[in-house]
Amino acid sequence: MKLHTDLILGHPVEENQERSLPEFVEDLRERMDRIHQFAREKLKIHSDKMKQRLDTTSTKTAFKPGDAVWLYAPKRTKGKSPKLQSNWEGPYTIIKKINDLVYRIQLSPRSKPKVVHLERLAKYTGHNPPDWFVVEDPPPRTEDSVIRDE
Repeated sequence: MKLHTDLILGHPVEENQERSLPEFVEDLRERMDRIHQFAREKLKIHSDKMKQRLDTTSTKTAFKPGDAVWLYAPKRTKGKSPKLQSNWEGPYTIIKKINDLVYRIQLSPRSKPKVVHLERLAKYTGHNPPDWFVVEDPPPRTEDSVIRDE
């Protein structure tokens, strides 16, 4: 049976057994390699468990350009209860999907765009979504733009 201390300290050496310096260094290197391998395996197991837990609890909603969203941006004003302060701003408009988790949003046509993570966004379900953003359709395809394989 191996204990964690056996990995770190190694098995006890008998009093009458003498080791040379190269043998000691090689033994130490092997023990350190085993310790690192053991730590990597434990980190991998823990990482997989955390990913599985996150994947089961997260609700990932994909947005498309033109969608109205709320932005989670908590502010703490001195003298006011945090429970009574609004943590959501908006409605913002999705300008561009940068990747599966990151979006570029904008509050109005003249405001500066923000790049935010998906977890800080929530779908806007109000009655008056912003209508200033127009999603551009791709240009129509013509016969000249189609590449023919012959």
